Amino acid sequence: MSALKDKITEDMKTAMRAKDSERLGTIRLLLAALKQKEVDERVVLDDAAVIAIVDKLIKQRKDSLEAFQKAERKDLADKEAAELTVLQAYLPARLSADEVAAAVKAIVAELGASGPGDMGKVMGAVKTKLAGKADMGQVSAAVKAALAG
Repeated sequence: MSALKDKITEDMKTAMRAKDSERLGTIRLLLAALKQKEVDERVVLDDAAVIAIVDKLIKQRKDSLEAFQKAERKDLADKEAAELTVLQAYLPARLSADEVAAAVKAIVAELGASGPGDMGKVMGAVKTKLAGKADMGQVSAAVKAALAG
């Protein structure tokens, strides 16, 4: 069992004791997603897999938050923002834009990639090295910039 999953379980117990229903609901949602992945694939998740699931849930929250703000549904937007805050606590520290750009340039040089045609090859390598450490939207923009320049 991963250390991160243990921490999430302990945080759930703490939220139960504190009667923090909003935090508890979000943590239970996360644990359900983790359990679903374990059952579907018959695996025990490691920290990297847990981070990938947290990342996926965060992306869903950001998309929902944006949609609710466009629809002027402040009540639902506030709920999504609160869930987003809880989920982000389980991610490792993110790389800055400069660090992402430097890592992408190093990978592009390492692969000898040039031009937009190599985008898929570069993104595949970047995803394995920066998974959970950087926002993939930011990484994609850095790869496009590196291949264009």
